[in-house]
Amino acid sequence: MVDEYVKDNFERPIISLRITITNRCNENCIYCHHDGMVSSKDEMTPDEIYKICQIAKKLGVKKIRLSGGDPLVRKDIVEIVEKIGSLDFKDISLTTNGVLLEKYAEGLKNAGLNRVNVSLDTLDHDTYKFVTKRDYLDKAKTGILKAVEVGMNPVKINMVVMKDLNQNEVKNMFKFCKDNNMVLQLIELIESENCDDDKFNAEYHYPLDSIEKRLIDMADNVRERKFMQGRKKYYINGGEIEVVKPMDNTKFCANCSRLRITPDGKIKPCLLRNDNLVELISHIRNGESDEQLEEVFMKGIANREPYNT
Repeated sequence: MVDEYVKDNFERPIISLRITITNRCNENCIYCHHDGMVSSKDEMTPDEIYKICQIAKKLGVKKIRLSGGDPLVRKDIVEIVEKIGSLDFKDISLTTNGVLLEKYAEGLKNAGLNRVNVSLDTLDHDTYKFVTKRDYLDKAKTGILKAVEVGMNPVKINMVVMKDLNQNEVKNMFKFCKDNNMVLQLIELIESENCDDDKFNAEYHYPLDSIEKRLIDMADNVRERKFMQGRKKYYINGGEIEVVKPMDNTKFCANCSRLRITPDGKIKPCLLRNDNLVELISHIRNGESDEQLEEVFMKGIANREPYNT
């Protein structure tokens, strides 16, 4: 076990590992870019995910985040979290749309999940149906409140702010989060090579600069997150808001501390690239030793370089 983080060739520490465990989802959000990953039907087993986390732990990774698609569409999600939880990471989190969270929240908490981020862009039923193509708002809200009830901390709400859709709902969403002891994350749309509609970003992009200026004026306190690309947290009347700007910039790249795993078991060194992936899962399925798997990981880390300089 190493005592310090492994660093890439640009002296950036590898603190967290984000594992996309499925591309499947029970919603079809209009802005979804699948976390910069190409579609795949080949999913890793719980034991394979455990092995990946075991090697990451040996290399000094402290945090694991599970994402999708929606991770909760996997019926073995509690088993996956339980296996990862046995490795004693500093933090295990999950990103979901919340639709199945009522069903799984307690089991996930007991299995070792520390916290959850829920994608929720609106509290209006019609807008929700337009954005997600589903009528699951009530299920999502129930799941979110269940996560709070079982003690996940913090529960964060990811709100993508979109022009002429929900930019006027920030105040109501903040109240919903504040009233239920949750953190609100406002997210600005980003462009992606995986977005099917080139016109989408231009039509719905809403710059968060004006909102952030108002937050500065309103905030009782402002803190900057060291390893989160200078992201700021605004504390207002007992509530908390974070603002997430587009990630295609030099500050984001200079402070990136995350490595990713695709649903089909490849190491993805950069969110914004798909041309430097490193095959991993076949090495696990071939029964290679931990030392050999560490070498594969190090190859992926060596492929890391700032997308923007």
